[in-house]
Amino acid sequence: MNNLPRERVLAAAAALRSLVDQPLKFMEVCGTHTVSIYRSGLRALFPEGLSLISGPGCPVCVTAQEEIDSLLRLSEMKDIIIATYGDMLRVPGSSTSLSEARAHGASVRVVLSAADALRLARETPNRTVVFAGVGFETTAPATAAVILQASRENVRNFAVLNLHKTVPAVLETLGADPELSLDGFLLPGHVSTILGLNPYLRLPEKYGLACVVAGFEPDQIMAGITLLVLQKKRGIPAVQSAYPEAVRTAGNLQAKRLLEAVFEETDSTWRGLGLIPRSGLRFKAAFSDYDARVRLGISDLPAREPAGCRCGDVLAGRISPFGCPLFAKSCTPENPVGPCMVSSEGSCSAAYRYGRGDRL
Repeated sequence: MNNLPRERVLAAAAALRSLVDQPLKFMEVCGTHTVSIYRSGLRALFPEGLSLISGPGCPVCVTAQEEIDSLLRLSEMKDIIIATYGDMLRVPGSSTSLSEARAHGASVRVVLSAADALRLARETPNRTVVFAGVGFETTAPATAAVILQASRENVRNFAVLNLHKTVPAVLETLGADPELSLDGFLLPGHVSTILGLNPYLRLPEKYGLACVVAGFEPDQIMAGITLLVLQKKRGIPAVQSAYPEAVRTAGNLQAKRLLEAVFEETDSTWRGLGLIPRSGLRFKAAFSDYDARVRLGISDLPAREPAGCRCGDVLAGRISPFGCPLFAKSCTPENPVGPCMVSSEGSCSAAYRYGRGDRL
């Protein structure tokens, strides 16, 4: 951190000390925010009474155990190639992982994008490529674009195991939880570039929650937290953007049109939070041929969570990574028990790498 952003962070910390005169609890719901907060040691600068907890901001982590198991069952099928992002390889299923399945002969390829998965299907016409569609509104438009492209080109050996989830409904679930008793959200930056601000308006209107979108650098995060505190102090909760260079009120209209063309809302199961209404995406009927569950007859079955793992409680904000009895003991990045220690955006991974000291 160079001197100017550092000075801004320290100035914001001083401002917070003068502003905070009651207990306040906010939640950040973006994996990139989580990593930046741990890496820079921002929590060490907060005044007494101000707490920031990590929520379900890691898309790989919130993918339910039964969804991971469905992906693993697909990898066992003849003439199937699984195309997936690298973070998914080491996520433990109920009995194995994609990495272990690959070591035992399953065809699993790491791709950087949904477009790479479609390209792989074109190059291997005698096998079916199944893309693991993981992520929030940030990555779902790219999946939608690829489905439209596959349909135009009539690529028949391509399918998607659709694991996409959407953010606004889960924020309502968390905001309404009396045990969490949140005062507001540091809203996700990447997701908000797609959604804009309007989908969050129910949070202040219905639940009285302060909401601010912030950038990802430590000084930008501190600016966002300062706005959250000011909203609470003034008693006027709202949705604000401290990231105007990237987040427009209406969002990314082209990306939203792609989502609307291919997907419709559905209920979805989140690790640690259970089934949340209207928090997922499913293919519209016109694109059901590209739905791996329909094409290959796969359904999610009851799954067994890793013994002792409390990743779900971390994602739900019930505990910090340090509250899990496995953290930094039997569960490490080299030997992960749950996905929160696997993903580069996982809270446990970030806490393990950066959270045991002030990094500012």
